[in-house]
Amino acid sequence: MGDKIMTRNFNFTKYKYFGIISTVLIILGFIFTFTVKGGFNLGIDFKAGINQQIAISSSEVIERVSVLDTLSGIKGVQVQRVGSDIENRFVVKVQDSGEDNFQSAVASSIKTALDSNFGSSKVTILSTEFVGGSFSSNLTQEVLFLTFFALLLILAYVWIRFHLNYAFSAIVAIFHDVLFLLAFIGVTGLEVSTGTIAAVLTIIGYSLNDTIVIFDRVRENVKESSGSFEEKVNTSLNESLSRTIITSLTTLIAVTSIFILADGQIKDFALSLIVGIVIGTYSSIFVASSVVVTWGNKIASNRHAKFETSSKLSVDK
Repeated sequence: MGDKIMTRNFNFTKYKYFGIISTVLIILGFIFTFTVKGGFNLGIDFKAGINQQIAISSSEVIERVSVLDTLSGIKGVQVQRVGSDIENRFVVKVQDSGEDNFQSAVASSIKTALDSNFGSSKVTILSTEFVGGSFSSNLTQEVLFLTFFALLLILAYVWIRFHLNYAFSAIVAIFHDVLFLLAFIGVTGLEVSTGTIAAVLTIIGYSLNDTIVIFDRVRENVKESSGSFEEKVNTSLNESLSRTIITSLTTLIAVTSIFILADGQIKDFALSLIVGIVIGTYSSIFVASSVVVTWGNKIASNRHAKFETSSKLSVDK
């Protein structure tokens, strides 16, 4: 049955405007994020606050939830496990409230709460860092700059390897994937952290790789087969379909395992990857191909119009 599905000739280009559906979802997602949610849930990496790494000596594994409950009296506290379970090491993050002596007051509150629950002899403060407002602002600017710079490099690479229409189509698909993932993060209220940026960059690479494989087949079919450009793109999509599905499924199995077993930011990271992989596969088939077909048909139409004009002038002479 699987072989029949893989060898069946689907008319993907018939639905070349299918990407409008996801585009509408993206717009609605951003509207919901900024009107209902009040914006993205920025983590401490992008806001001022205190970042403290602690270790708790114990022969038993201490759950992250237990530490979080201990510190529940501190407003805006976040707890993340680091290292192996038996190490009982955690990162405690608290957003800057703007109050006087925030850093010293919060650091003292964290130590006092942990000591009272686990014992002062068992709690060790490994490091304490304070993220200032200027640092978080600079980090945000650097992330945006590096992301757009990476997109420019991708545009140049695909343009050199293929043609401008392929490069433009690939960039449109990447923007589509990134915006969809950001809309999902905004709607669900997932924390925007450095892990989120890593997920976005990973999806950019994943989506680009999938799109280039399809475009490579298109280029080969344009050289070797007859028919319209739209037919060649559709043939290429069908020829690449089995590879696309198998690659996506195997990757999803691995990432889903992480999502089920992990906790905290790693779980959010895995969820972002799951959504990104699904939408990246979708965009490679329905968005990138639709743009390149539309552009190709426009080029063919212009050439046909020029040919008719030239023929008419020749007849008049």
